[in-house]
Order: sequence, then C-alpha cells, then structure tokens
Amino acid sequence: MIKKIISCTGEYKKYALLTPVIIIGEVLMEILIPFIMAKILDNGIKGDGGIPYIVKMGGLMFLMAAFSMLCGALAGKFAATAGMGFAKNVRKAMFDKIQDFSFKNVDKFSTASLVTRLTTDVTNTQNAFMMIIRTAVRAPMMMIGATVMAVTINFKLSLVFFAAIPILGIALFLIASHAHPRFQKMLKKYDAMNASVQENLIGIRVVKAFVREKHENEKFEASADEVRRAQMHAEKLVILNNPIMQLTMYASIVAIIWFGGNMIVGGNMETGQLTSFISYVSQILMSLMMISMIFIMCIISRASIARIAEVLDEQPDIADGDDKDLKVSDGSVKFENVSFSYFNDPSNCALTNIDLEIKSGETIGIIGGTGSSKTSLVQLIPRLYDTTSGAVYVGGHDVREYSLEHLRDEVAMVLQKNVLFSGTIKENLRWGNENASDEEIIEACKAAQAHDFIMSFPDGYETDLGQGGVNVSGGQKQRLCIARALLKKPKIIILDDSTSAVDTATDSKIRQAFREKLADTTTIIIAQRISSVCDADRIVVLDDGKVNGVGTHEELIRNNEIYREVYESQQKGSDR
Repeated sequence: MIKKIISCTGEYKKYALLTPVIIIGEVLMEILIPFIMAKILDNGIKGDGGIPYIVKMGGLMFLMAAFSMLCGALAGKFAATAGMGFAKNVRKAMFDKIQDFSFKNVDKFSTASLVTRLTTDVTNTQNAFMMIIRTAVRAPMMMIGATVMAVTINFKLSLVFFAAIPILGIALFLIASHAHPRFQKMLKKYDAMNASVQENLIGIRVVKAFVREKHENEKFEASADEVRRAQMHAEKLVILNNPIMQLTMYASIVAIIWFGGNMIVGGNMETGQLTSFISYVSQILMSLMMISMIFIMCIISRASIARIAEVLDEQPDIADGDDKDLKVSDGSVKFENVSFSYFNDPSNCALTNIDLEIKSGETIGIIGGTGSSKTSLVQLIPRLYDTTSGAVYVGGHDVREYSLEHLRDEVAMVLQKNVLFSGTIKENLRWGNENASDEEIIEACKAAQAHDFIMSFPDGYETDLGQGGVNVSGGQKQRLCIARALLKKPKIIILDDSTSAVDTATDSKIRQAFREKLADTTTIIIAQRISSVCDADRIVVLDDGKVNGVGTHEELIRNNEIYREVYESQQKGSDR
C-alpha cells in the first residue's frame, strides 16, 4: 500500500531526496553552535582568550548560523516542492483510476466519498509526506547528535533525560493505538457531509421551488455537527501529546538546572558547559516532540492513506477485450439469454432471460413501466455494466471481445440524465467528435432541432453554458446532447427517454431527421410516449425486467395487453 503511494513521487523524487541531504547540514550546524557558545563563555569570558577569541568564535558562530539558515530555507523549499508534486501525482493517479471505473465501481464508493478522497485524504497524506522527508530526518539526527554532545559534556547529568524518554514513549504508544479508529470514523463523517452538499447543490432549483432551504440548512448543520463531534472525539486524544511532552521537557530542564547548578558550585562543571548542556537537552526534547508530532500526523494520515489505496487497488470490473484491433463492423445487436443484477446476485436480477435480436439499421422502440429495467437493458450494449449471465453481441461479436474504446466509439448514448459541461456550446458538441467542422456541427444541430435556439443566443455556438448547462432549459439540453451523439456518426445510437422534455412536434421532427440521416444506423429509442416509438420498425415491451412482447405498433395494439393499455391511456389523456 505505502509502496504504491510513494511511487507517486515520480519526477519530484529528486526534491524528496535532496531535502534530507540538505537537512544534514542544518542539523550539524545547530549541534555545533552550543559547543562554540560554551567555548566563548569558558575560554573567552572566564578564561584568557579575551576579546580576540570572543570575536573569532563569535564570527564562526555567525557563519554557522547563516549556513544553517540557508540549509533550512532550501530544505523547506524542496520539501514543499516534493510534497505538492507528490499530492498532484496522487490525485492524478486516483483520477486516472476513477476514469477506468465502471458504473458499478463508482456505485461502490459513491461520488461524495471519491471527492473526499481526492481532496481531504490527499491533503492529509501530503502533510504527512512533507513531515516525513523533512522532520523525520531532522528530529532523529538532532536527537542522536545532541545526545552524543551532552553525554560527552557530563554523563551523570545526561541520565536525567534518559529517564524522560520511556515516559514519552509509553504516552505516545497509548495515544497512537487509540487514535487511529477515531480518525477513520471522522473521515466517514466527511463523506456524509460532502454527499449532503453535493445533493443540495445539484438539486438547488428543486430546493428553492419547494421552499426547502430551512430543511436543507438544518440537514447540513446536523451533518457538519457530526463532523465536528467526530473531529473532537479524535483530536481530544491527540492533543494530550503536547502537554505531556511539554511537562516532561520542562521537568527535565528544571532537574538539569538543579543538579548542574550544584555541580558548578562543587567545582565539577563549568558555567559554559551547563549552558551548552541545557541547549543540547532542549534540542533532544524538542526532537522527541517532533518525532511525536510525526507519529501523530501518521496516525491522522493512516486512515487517509488506506482510503486512497482502496481506490488505487480497486480493479475495474469491466476490462478491455483481448483483441485490441477488433472493430465493430455493423450495428447489429443480439441479447442471448441475458440476465443482469446490480449486486451480482442471480436471485435478485433487474433483467431476466432476455433474448432479443436487432438488425443493423433497424429502429427499435422500448416501452415499459417505471422500474421495468429499460435503461439497464441498453447500458449493457456499450458495456457500462456487464451481464451477470448470458452474452450481448454487437456486430456479430461478444461485446467483451472488443476494446472499450472501439466499442464505445461506435455506440452513442444519450443518457436519461442529460449532462453538459462548463464551456461553450461548440466545445460541448465536440465531445462527440473533437475534429468536427463547423458545417458538421450545424448539420447535427439541425437534425436535433437545436440550431434555431442556438442562433437565438447573442453568441450563437460560442455561448458559454455555465457549469452543467445552467443557461439552457431541459428540452434545449436534451437536443444538444442528441446533437453531440450524432456527431460521433456511430453505428448504434441509443436515446434513453431523451426527448421527454421536448414537445411532440419537435419530437416528431427529430425522428424524421433520424429516418433521413441515420438510415444505416441502428437506433434504439426508450420512451414513455408511444408517439415517440410508434413508427419504429419494432417495439419491445418490457415488464419487470422481462420481454413481454415484440412487434410493430399495429401488432402490439392487437396482441399485447400492456402496450394496448398504455396506448389507450395516453390517447384518453390527449383527448382531454
């Protein structure tokens, strides 16, 4: 787990390696400065060295301090560069992995949790990484060097801080062992809060339409309070580290001053030696505090690292086929005894024993009640999900034989939930074909009945849509998504209830354009309105995940009870 994440240092590895090397110079200077200071006190002020000796050693101290400062500044710069670069690479690795996820993989983590992992968890890991490459080298070196110098000055007096180390070690172990589970719970509360924010922002128009701002405020406040309480529960254990360290540190210094003072009075120690000894003890205890901070940061980030590793280790349940060169030859589709479960549970299937054959160039309508798994059926064609049993064939080959790129390049799908992205109308349309000419874009928009309303905007095709296409209506958004799909010039196009927000006249024009321009393209139309599919070559009636009937509009009116009931109810509704 750690090895995989550390590999994300990538091109910033040199900065990560330079940081501890430069810190060695900084630490050596800091260890030697108290030694020089003791020489000035004992030989320059009390001894025979006089002013020349003080000036000479003082100048040396200044140069050492300047060199230490330079090393510290460079180490800080390199650590920041390495840490931020590392975080960038971790985010990129996670984002690249998420792009390979199937719908099922995304469903497993949830969108809000993936956002938390890409932000909060990566930040925690970045902070730990920066502390490790800098402080984790500095603190042990400082402690070892200062200990050697302190023992050299006075071994007996050094026993004081040797007694303090076990106390600090036990305290740190107890804190570390109990804090990790609390931080895991805290991060789960972050997931829940982010989910609440995401849901509110996506549905902000609905919230305002139903005047539910107060309810949403209360819900968010409750979620944020749960995060606060989880943080406090975790942090109140961790914050014990500082007072324990401070108490031990100051108690040690008081003891050293007491025993050292008695040694000076007894003539067994020089004043300068005691001064430098106190400096070394301060360095030792400060190093111990830094080491404890590293452990605390590692405790906090351990839960985050595990959550990041979960994403990086997740295996997409949909992989490319073995034949990378196999391409879709035509738009024929065949479902052969297909069953599908979102939970990989054969006893809980959304689709059961589907047998259906669609010829290349046919127009197929799919009708069924809510929950009849119409969308589930068509999502199996471009392998957004894989079948639980049975097989789906496109162009005469099992879809699992194709590379995902070749398969999905030939299957254009206008999803039930229309999605546009930040940018201009033209930039969004070119998702269908990044190399499309202006003429091709206009032709696709005319077929989708979008050209006229686009040209009504002051900037036409250069109109900025805003995030998620907030500047256009639901019907306009649907038509832009249809035009985007048409630009792919696919062998199969799937419209998943994609004209539900347009009027019947516009719907009819779109279907007419499809008949004229997509004569060789297999067209699959999922609709609630029978008028949207009545002129299809065949219509499939789904009921509870099973095929209830297949035929033309006239055949189903005569022979299929479900279809006839839907038709009659819609006819009565239109008569009114």
